[in-house]
Amino acid sequence: MKYFICSDLHGSASACQKVIENFYNLNCDKILLLGDVLYHGPRNDLPAGYAPKKVIELLNPLAQAITACRGNCDAEVDQMVLNFDVSRDYFYFTEDKLQIFGSHGHIYAPLLANDKLPAGCESASKNAIPFPVVNQAVFLYGHTHVPVLEKNPMGYVVCNPGSTSIPKGGSEPGFAILENHKISLHNLQGQVLKELEF
Repeated sequence: MKYFICSDLHGSASACQKVIENFYNLNCDKILLLGDVLYHGPRNDLPAGYAPKKVIELLNPLAQAITACRGNCDAEVDQMVLNFDVSRDYFYFTEDKLQIFGSHGHIYAPLLANDKLPAGCESASKNAIPFPVVNQAVFLYGHTHVPVLEKNPMGYVVCNPGSTSIPKGGSEPGFAILENHKISLHNLQGQVLKELEF
């Protein structure tokens, strides 16, 4: 299975169109959407191509291919217009002995390589996720709009694809691809920015 991972569309139809083009061009099977789909939020400027109704039109035909979770800018009314579930705080599944956990990042945030692990801490995240995480695990999150791809102090892979519409920290708009124990970060032109095999 080849997973297309993206986050923080924030209602940008132009970014959503690029997401869908890359999804098809890279022959992906599923989209893992990490929240903040339609609304830009009070702390962000309107993204280029802001048109939430168009985003709905673009995503709903792909509903069967989308696994999503709720971002801090997503609301109950969003679920009324989207044909895929955006109400849960996280998703979790396994494939070929690989644990895949996805959350927006505002509730469950992973420990990163530069974080200091508290003495005796066995938690997989700053807010412990509700199952044990093993080394063959990937923690996907968004929210910060800054791409991350690394192994963390707990030994599992952490990936933030960045934002498709409002990148921060000097990053480019982008997404990630997960396939066969390999993750890569890409910009919206499809160029690979970083890869990690595990």
